[in-house]
Amino acid sequence: MDTLVVIGFAIAFFALIMVSVALHELGHMVPAKLFGVRVPQYFVGFGPTIASWVRGETEYGIKGFPLGGYVRLLGMYPPRQDGKYRRTRLAEFADTARQSEWIEITEDDVANRRLFYQKKTWQKLVVMAGGPAMNVLIAFCLLLGVTAGYGVYRAQTTVAYVQQCVITDASRTDCTASDPPTPAAQAGLKAGDRVVSFNGTPVDTYAELSGLIRANLAGEATLVVERDGRELTLPTVHTVVNQVASTLDPSATVSAGWLGISPQQVLTKGGPADVLSDMWTMSVQSLVALSQFPVKVWNVVVGMVTGQARDLNSPISIVGASQVAGEIVANGELPVAQKVATFASLLASVNLFLALFNFIPLPPLDGGHIAGALWEWLRRRAAKLFRRPDPGFFDTARLLPVAYGVGAFLLLSGVMLILADIVSPVKLF
Repeated sequence: MDTLVVIGFAIAFFALIMVSVALHELGHMVPAKLFGVRVPQYFVGFGPTIASWVRGETEYGIKGFPLGGYVRLLGMYPPRQDGKYRRTRLAEFADTARQSEWIEITEDDVANRRLFYQKKTWQKLVVMAGGPAMNVLIAFCLLLGVTAGYGVYRAQTTVAYVQQCVITDASRTDCTASDPPTPAAQAGLKAGDRVVSFNGTPVDTYAELSGLIRANLAGEATLVVERDGRELTLPTVHTVVNQVASTLDPSATVSAGWLGISPQQVLTKGGPADVLSDMWTMSVQSLVALSQFPVKVWNVVVGMVTGQARDLNSPISIVGASQVAGEIVANGELPVAQKVATFASLLASVNLFLALFNFIPLPPLDGGHIAGALWEWLRRRAAKLFRRPDPGFFDTARLLPVAYGVGAFLLLSGVMLILADIVSPVKLF
């Protein structure tokens, strides 16, 4: 029965991701139509067409492979400017792609400025950023629902557990007579103490306290705590330098100051400001993960081939994310409300990651088109400033080799991650 539940909710989660993809493409299409760009097609999926229908001048439909989607905007490639570029193989390649698009373009499209390349820079930016912005909006709404309705477990400045010794041997967890006491144990910290200040600096959140401890390295530490309704100044100790989890990359460790405490985790409700703060933290961590994406994918492939256990923080495909979502719902130890909240939070994190991923300034991603529009604007501004001839439209067709290279890498990475999620899936429980 659990297997059927996992599969059922994995499929449901996958379907919701496809809805997110459809809304992403809608985020491109709506402003494009508002600005007068002709939109011939809007499809969810790739490959053979399963069903389609025409409304106005746009064909809407569903393709056979539900692993993405696209909206086709007419006029992505400007006409070739004779004499501007040397006749190279790259130029011929760009012209071939340009000609295939311009077969569909009519004189009325050009005269009425219905082509994407003809639009103003700010309009191009709105159209291309509309897709990722839709994913950000989805993530925000989901996280706001979770934060305001159910709550988020947040670390407090109240101590939940005090580690008694510094264990340098990773093969054991129990203290021995030779292990030195932790700074927290030396200072006399107890479970239930609420830290009021660290070295004279008041702390209101655990993030503030953790940051002060990490930055203190092996320096002196004086803590003021609230215990049984009274404030106490504990004996001064020295924090120690230890390997702790990186705040930017949970899969990595860094050398930082360490005290030896674990904070209480309290389910706390919040509002839009809390959600925006959480999304900022998630975005920074996601950007760090994106910068390491090729290396992390390689490590996943090596681990799959050699039979190593899958790292919880390794990248996963939408298939893997769907499987994780199914396992969360199937877990009988979690309350229903927590299952719903975790399910929604996972869907929100996928949407936020999709948004950030699409902002990478490389074609064929949305960020590549944004970068092209900005570069065109800068060239024209510079030409106007220095009284030079207008350089004209930026020829995005000449970036097609880059787009194909990036597309091939993403396809290969996606296939490898899907295989890894099948052969060696991430296990939460």
